[in-house]
Amino acid sequence: MIYGKIAPIDLAPVPTIRNRRDFLKTAGAGLVVGAYLPVFVRGRTVAAGATSLGGAPAATGAGAPGGAAGQAFEPNAFVRIAPDDTVTVVIKHIEFGQGPYTGLSTLVAEELDADWSQMRAESAPADVSKYANTLFGVQGTGGSTAMANSYEQMRRAGATARAMLVAAAAREWGVAAREVTVSSGVVRHAASGREARFGELAAAAAGLAVPDDVRLKDPSEFRLIGTDLPKLDTADKTTGAARFTMDVYEEGMLTAVVAHPPRFGSKVASVDASRARRVPGVVDVKTIPQGVAVYGRDTWAALKGRDALEITWDETGAETRSSAELFELYRATTTSPGAPAATRGDAAGALAGATRTIEAVYEFPFLAHAPMEPLDGVAVRTADGADVWMGSQIQTIDQAAFAEILGLDPARVRIHTELTGGSFGRRATPTGDFAREAAQALAGVEPGVPVKLVWSREDDIRGGRYRPIAVHRLRGGIDARGAVVGWDQALATQSILAGSPFEGLIQNGIDPSSVEGAADMPYAIPNLAVSLHTMELGVPILWWRSVGHTHTAYVVETFLDELLQAGGKDPVQGRLALLGSAPREAGVLQAVAELADWGRRPPEGRARGVAVHKSFESYVAQVAEVSRGDDGLPRVHHVWCTVDCGLAVNPNIITAQMESGIGYGLGAVLYDEITLETGGTVRERNFDRYRSIRINEMPAVDVRVIRSTAPPTGVGEPGVPPIGPAVANAWRALTGESVRRLPFAQPRE
Repeated sequence: MIYGKIAPIDLAPVPTIRNRRDFLKTAGAGLVVGAYLPVFVRGRTVAAGATSLGGAPAATGAGAPGGAAGQAFEPNAFVRIAPDDTVTVVIKHIEFGQGPYTGLSTLVAEELDADWSQMRAESAPADVSKYANTLFGVQGTGGSTAMANSYEQMRRAGATARAMLVAAAAREWGVAAREVTVSSGVVRHAASGREARFGELAAAAAGLAVPDDVRLKDPSEFRLIGTDLPKLDTADKTTGAARFTMDVYEEGMLTAVVAHPPRFGSKVASVDASRARRVPGVVDVKTIPQGVAVYGRDTWAALKGRDALEITWDETGAETRSSAELFELYRATTTSPGAPAATRGDAAGALAGATRTIEAVYEFPFLAHAPMEPLDGVAVRTADGADVWMGSQIQTIDQAAFAEILGLDPARVRIHTELTGGSFGRRATPTGDFAREAAQALAGVEPGVPVKLVWSREDDIRGGRYRPIAVHRLRGGIDARGAVVGWDQALATQSILAGSPFEGLIQNGIDPSSVEGAADMPYAIPNLAVSLHTMELGVPILWWRSVGHTHTAYVVETFLDELLQAGGKDPVQGRLALLGSAPREAGVLQAVAELADWGRRPPEGRARGVAVHKSFESYVAQVAEVSRGDDGLPRVHHVWCTVDCGLAVNPNIITAQMESGIGYGLGAVLYDEITLETGGTVRERNFDRYRSIRINEMPAVDVRVIRSTAPPTGVGEPGVPPIGPAVANAWRALTGESVRRLPFAQPRE
């Protein structure tokens, strides 16, 4: 739920965003999810230069002139070279499985000419002056921007360190710096035969001035970028040595769980905690703005204490409508046009004169993020501030939330970003809702007592911040030759940006995150109208992996498929004919058709479908091969996927993210739905009713990464949007059934 806004401050270094074009130009990477996050911290000004390297990391403070022997060499905020030759890269983006530890370290290692065995990675402290996302203006991860905003910055960090090591060697050996080379972590002077490892030069390099400018490699010189380097965090995660927030235990720590309202918008009216206080291990019970917090010596005691609470809820402001009632309202709303999001030609006239028209209504449910590790955090007030250990996705906002509630300067809130078991957007709330709840729980105990706030799986599934429901109503028309001549699309959904600190991105009634992927579809349809109805209800929502593309891609790609079929067009060739001004979409589509051998007849009892979609400036096409499973649902046997994400820093990570997006998206379209029952309570509680696909349901996946010299773009989200329509198109080819209400796993009319 939204518990208030964080006050904005001076944003002089950040370009003004006046409209969608400015937003896309400035934020790059297609961040029409509201992921352009200006700084919302009282009294702080941030200079987020595109390639700023800051000073040495605040945690160690090394790297000043006059370094002593045996100390680490820290030329900037991102690189630390130890006497033992290890190179630690300080990563400003949270690592929750998408690979920034490895990908960003690759950039440093490339320009440093390090050996990969030397490389280490650790999370950056919360310090927006050094670690701001250069596309956001705050320290944070989202919108598939980690590589896009860090590409030049991290390369420059590595090149700077290399230049200083070379200068140190040249000074020590009395030779010209241009005669010194670096390869695989060794600095050499060929003429004299002298060489030294990084650690041997660290102290001398630490005493030199940091150069203002350094040369970056031409891509033709890359030896690490573009290769399948092993991930830096795999070994520790495999052995169990990796530490997640759930693993954090502090001396004397209490565990807190919160009883949240059963309906969104309810508040605590009264509470009888007498039975809860008698549960062994329960220490205290306190009412906080988010509900009722129960403190225990361990998690079990806190949970049992919560079960024993007797709470009366004030439901004056509660959302009490059911999903069925909301869908009925949305369907009725879309019978008329909304605010225009895209207009081209005369859609109404083209449809009136079309040889054949098709109409469709699509419905999409609420979706929970359901990361494997639910929300959790550990915090303690200290004599000089507070320490927080959590999977913080937007450190600046979470830091500000703790500071506000605890009455501290944000600089005194030290956030230690832990490895995190998934997020998919859930940990990136614009108001820091979980951080605020954790801070409220911490405020209820004495200074010096650590508190771990834990959400159960039930808290997670029923806790809101869902992907909003959406309804699309479409009419499409073809002429006598089968060409698509008209497209009219009206959609209804909640605004993710409304009420958030960046609702200024809403222009002329259009939240860009509601219509992305539809208003800017790449197909050359001469007469098109896309309009938006922004709905208001009391269910807290949030961006969910790939945001608006989760429903717009499904609608555009399945409805177009039906129009192409009605016009006698092949799904691939028909799309290509409409993509004349979209070469990168056409490129991945042609590539996936080749990869899947599109012209080959699938095995008996199977059919194939195709989809192509751009999101976050990356282009993905997928072909799915399906049959009818024993449960009557699609059984997806194989998915072929091609991706153009610009220059591929680590193809293995890109492939893994495509596989991940396919698995995550497939589970959602087949099975997942959050349902508000009559009265507004959430039906689903755990993975029994809200489940992921199982390992035996995961299809074989072939991924081809398209070679490109374009700047790298995001891969964390773009694998999700095409899988749903590719499966639906294959299902329609197999059964003749158009699936316009997700998920697949529900009774059909």
